[in-house]
Amino acid sequence: MSGRKDNKDQGGRMEPRLGNLDGLDKPQAPMPPRDDLPHFGAGDPERRRQAPRPQPSKSSKRGWLWPLLLLIVIGAVAFAWVNQDRLRGLVPSTELNDVLSRADAALHDGHLDGNDGKSARELYEAARALEPDNDRARDGLRQVGQAEIARADAALRDGHLDDAAQALNAARELLGGGSDVERLDQALTKARSANVQPDGLIDRAQQALADGRLDGDDGAGHLYRQVLAIDPNNAIALHGLDKVAEGLAAQARKALDAGDRATAATIVDKLAALLPNYGDLPSLRASLVQAQKQDNGELADDLKQGQDALRAGRVDGDGEDTAVAYFKSALAIDPDNQEAKAGLGQVAQALIVQANAAIDANDAVHADQLLDRAASFAPRSADLAAARARLSDLSKRLNAGNNIEATPAGADGNVAQAPAATLTPQQSAQIARMLQSAELAARRGQIMLPPGDSAYDLYRGALAIDGNNEAARRGLQELPNLVARQFNQAMSNGNLVQAEGFLGDLSDLSPGDAGQDQLRQRLAGAWMDQAEQQLGRGDRAGAAQSLHHAGKLATGNSRLQQLTARLQTGS
Repeated sequence: MSGRKDNKDQGGRMEPRLGNLDGLDKPQAPMPPRDDLPHFGAGDPERRRQAPRPQPSKSSKRGWLWPLLLLIVIGAVAFAWVNQDRLRGLVPSTELNDVLSRADAALHDGHLDGNDGKSARELYEAARALEPDNDRARDGLRQVGQAEIARADAALRDGHLDDAAQALNAARELLGGGSDVERLDQALTKARSANVQPDGLIDRAQQALADGRLDGDDGAGHLYRQVLAIDPNNAIALHGLDKVAEGLAAQARKALDAGDRATAATIVDKLAALLPNYGDLPSLRASLVQAQKQDNGELADDLKQGQDALRAGRVDGDGEDTAVAYFKSALAIDPDNQEAKAGLGQVAQALIVQANAAIDANDAVHADQLLDRAASFAPRSADLAAARARLSDLSKRLNAGNNIEATPAGADGNVAQAPAATLTPQQSAQIARMLQSAELAARRGQIMLPPGDSAYDLYRGALAIDGNNEAARRGLQELPNLVARQFNQAMSNGNLVQAEGFLGDLSDLSPGDAGQDQLRQRLAGAWMDQAEQQLGRGDRAGAAQSLHHAGKLATGNSRLQQLTARLQTGS
């Protein structure tokens, strides 16, 4: 047997072999032509795996980008919409920055307060009107208040008591009270008392009592109170104060007997402030309440009949059955009645409507009469100013000799219209500047002040040049709505002084708006809230000032009377 084992017989290592070499000398079959395409059979899996796969086109590669870009755009728009206020805040406001820069400069220069529109306080308040939540403006007003405290301290040290009092009042308005304000108030009272000798005050008080001058800064009551501030146990002053109270009580009863409830109420309030524990005060108040109940019935009747007369068209004229007569009767009972004042404002509005109709008919004489009458009830009405401008424009055209009669009418009954006056390029440019300044002043809250540069005056000035200028008339008549928004913003910011100013502007611009009563009560409530807080922390001077503001807005309010009693008794 051969020693070599066949590979087929063993499962071990296989030796390499060259195979059959005999076929190398034989001719080879021709190769098929190349076509650059892969060639493999169905039974060749290796070639199938190595075969190149078809590549996607460039357009198909980029196809998924468009939906992604669309999603990004949609997301960006949604983010901008949700965060529009924050994004808007990132955009610098040239006007706001200018106002704040000027305010900072005025504060640095010590120009703290004033009425020229250039003081730090005015400029910071203008900035808050542009952007109510601006921290820089709010902090600036606080710094102005602190600067006023420093000014009051310096004036007090130098003996300038009036200047100290002025600075102290400004600081109280800006800071809303506080320990520094209370400290200065006490120091100022002490300084004033130190400069006055009790003996001289007593002599002056005795003479005032003999002359019948009971109240007022130079009245016996005030002088006796000054003596008691220096010497609380002074018997002459205490007795004199009782005499003053007896005299005021007699005046109040006399006014009640004469049916003059308003005067009686004023005297009773003075008596309560002067001597809150006076024994006859409760009976006087009871008599006043009874009289006021009777007046309230008459007042309500006058107000109702006044409104009925307005609806019936009996606006003004001779006789007792007109809206004017009823509303004036209501004011005779309650001079501060806001509903009656609003009624007269509605009368003025009705007269202005009639005047505009007369202007449309080219009846300048009748329109002038109607507007004069309206001005007696609402002299600063925005609608009145606009109508005055239209009348002035009509008068100019009629006087130009355009062959237009006072009340012309054609065969068809239509009234001929006078041609409009042609403006010079200089006048047009001047009007454009005035309108731009008026819009800026309105945004700053400069509605009625300063004179000449207020929005009200600038719009009127533009209308004086062109009485039919639509932009000026629209801007003027939009002022009440703008002021109402600014009032609400000032209330939201807790700036009651500014809100009161806006309410006064609104009352001038739109006196017939009955909705102002709600704003008035809201502001009065805020002043009373502040007074209650001030009383709670012992700031009686600040509380007195707050109650004074509330009293101008809500006469006869029961809560106001309770807080006033707390202030007077020190409870």
